[in-house]
Amino acid sequence: MDDLTIGELSERSGVAASAIRYYEGRGLVSARRTTGNQRRYARATLRRLAFIRTAQRVGLTLEEIEAALATLPSNRTPTKADWTRLSRSWRPLLDARIAQLERLRDTLDSCIGCGCLSLRRCALSNPGDEVAPRGPGAVILEGR
Repeated sequence: MDDLTIGELSERSGVAASAIRYYEGRGLVSARRTTGNQRRYARATLRRLAFIRTAQRVGLTLEEIEAALATLPSNRTPTKADWTRLSRSWRPLLDARIAQLERLRDTLDSCIGCGCLSLRRCALSNPGDEVAPRGPGAVILEGR
């Protein structure tokens, strides 16, 4: 039989059973139920989980992964062509995140150099003193 129990799927994929159930609840993976109401997953779910984990490693949120998987035919395992298409669509998002991290790194370097960590003047916490009229606020990490 090609189906896997949740324990077998967890062991083979390295993904915790609780995470698999969570992904199933979100519609990222699917299982059929036995007459005893036990989950059974197709072996192809291993590739789908690998796809999810890889996408998470490059910094995508589950919402972004969910949207990407929704562009595939129902419950089909992503192919190399799918991955190429999806990764190309993610490139602008990843480039923006890289730029954000570079800005953070560059600002953090100057912050470490100054050592003040003043919430009123700190370029990391309050760039351009934009939030001063509102009092102490959330940390601003994104550039304008």
